[in-house]
Amino acid sequence: MKSYKLYYIMLTLLLLLLFVLNICLGAVNIPLGDVLQSLFGGGGNEVHDVILSHSRLPQAITATMSGAALAISGLMLQTLFSNPLASPSILGISSGASVGVAVVTLLLGGSISAVGIAGHLAVTFGAVIGAFFILALILLFSMRVKNNVMLLIVGIMLGYVTSSVVSLLSFLATSEGVYSFVMWGLGNFSAVSSQNLYYFVGLISFALLIAILLIKPLNGLLLGEEYCENLGVNVKKTRMLIIISTGLLTSVVTAFCGPISFIGLATPHIARLMLGTSNHKHLLPTTILIGACVTLICNLLSNTIGGDIVVPINVITPFLGAPVIIYVIVNKNKIPYFNQ
Repeated sequence: MKSYKLYYIMLTLLLLLLFVLNICLGAVNIPLGDVLQSLFGGGGNEVHDVILSHSRLPQAITATMSGAALAISGLMLQTLFSNPLASPSILGISSGASVGVAVVTLLLGGSISAVGIAGHLAVTFGAVIGAFFILALILLFSMRVKNNVMLLIVGIMLGYVTSSVVSLLSFLATSEGVYSFVMWGLGNFSAVSSQNLYYFVGLISFALLIAILLIKPLNGLLLGEEYCENLGVNVKKTRMLIIISTGLLTSVVTAFCGPISFIGLATPHIARLMLGTSNHKHLLPTTILIGACVTLICNLLSNTIGGDIVVPINVITPFLGAPVIIYVIVNKNKIPYFNQ
C-alpha cells in the first residue's frame, strides 16, 4: 500500500509541474512570478493576463481532463473486452464520434473553429450519437465473435466504413468546411474556450465519476462474467454503465479536441507496468494521473518544439504511444493484464 501511495504522490507532483510548465512556456514565455501574480494577485502584465486567461489556462485544463478521459476509456474497454489492445481508436469509437462531428459540420457547411456554445453542443451531440452507435455495434459483435483478435478486426473494419462516410461527406462539403474538419482531425487542446470550459469539465467529470464507481465491478469482470455474477454484480448494468461512461468521455474529447490517438491505448499499459497489478482500486487512479501527465507533455511539446507554429497533437502522440505498445506486444507474457 505504501508503494502505491508513493506512486500517487510522485505522479501528482509531476502533474502539477507539467501543468505549471504548460502555463509558462509557449510562443511567449511567461515568468512564473507573472503567472502567480496574474492568477492570484491581479494587476500584472496585461498581455500576459490575456494569454493566461484566454489561452494557456483553458488549454492546460483541457489537456489534463482529456488525458484522464481517454486513459480511463482505454482501461475500461480493455477490461470489458478482456483485450489489451482495445481502445476508443482501435475499436472505431473515435471514428464513430468523428462521423457525428462530420455530419454536423460538413453537411451544414460550417467551421468547427467558428461555432459558439450552441454549435459546440450540436457538435458534441453528433459525436455522442456516433460514438454510442459504434459502441453498440461492437457489443453486438462481441456476443457473436468470441475471439479477441477477430473482434479487433471488426473494430478496424468499422473504422474503415466510418472513414468512407467521412470521405463522402468531405466530397460534398464546402472547401472551408473540409479545411476546418482536416485541421480538427489533427488534434489540439486549444478549441475549448474559457466560456465552454465549465461545460467541458462538467461532462468529463460526470463520466469519470461513473468510472470511479465501477472499480469493484471492473475487478469482478477480470475474473469472468459468471464469477462476477456469483459475487452479486449485475453484469448487464455494469456493461451499460461502462458504455455510457466510455462513450461520453470519448465523444466529448473528440468533439472538442479531435480524435486523439494512442492515449487511450498506451496509458493503461504504462500504469500496469508501473504498478505490476490489474487491480482497478490502484490501477484506475494511476491511469487517470498518467493520462493527464502524458497529454500535458504532448501539449507542451506541441506549443514549444515548433517555435511560433503549433504542432498538431496527433503528430506527437505516436512517438510516445507506439513504443509502449510495441514493448507490450513483445513482452506480453511478463505483463499482468487480468490478474489481481
